[in-house]
Amino acid sequence: MQLILASASPRRQELLKLFGVPFTVRVADIDETMDPAKSPFEEGGRVSRLKAQAIPREAGDVVIAADTIVVCEGRVLGKPHTEAEASGMLQLLSGRDHQVMTGCTILGDDVCETFTEVTDLHFRPLRQSEIARYVASGEPMDKAGAYGIQGGAALFCERMVGDYYNVMGLPVCRLGELLRTRFPELMED
Repeated sequence: MQLILASASPRRQELLKLFGVPFTVRVADIDETMDPAKSPFEEGGRVSRLKAQAIPREAGDVVIAADTIVVCEGRVLGKPHTEAEASGMLQLLSGRDHQVMTGCTILGDDVCETFTEVTDLHFRPLRQSEIARYVASGEPMDKAGAYGIQGGAALFCERMVGDYYNVMGLPVCRLGELLRTRFPELMED
């Protein structure tokens, strides 16, 4: 039995290490385009399931896949492609509430369970100069919503309700409980 993380994200790898279970990393090569006619809550789960199903595995292996998005005023914010796009996302989040949604799938021989974790956040109003400085740091460029809560954007967040680690990209509390329930042999005490 092997635990496989279907993600190249260093943040997800760091968080999965908290479980103290050895794992390997395999990256899913799928189309992550979301259907704008469907709810972001459902689409995050669907994309995580596609990632998990795309990973080659042996009998007994367990795959964990996740997909994180930021939703503000009904708009889905993925990873920015340009600095201008990152700046625009941060301007949208400035002074507003938003949600971080991570669809997470656990796939085993007889199990394919998907859930979506939601964390609510509020950013204080941001000055254009601090947005420019943050974007110039390069940190926003590989993160949904153009920010990393564990980095410089920690200075932007006034309130958060929900799982902090979900905002980093992996809802570790709920994931850990699900692994203990579905795959106790992996999570032996």
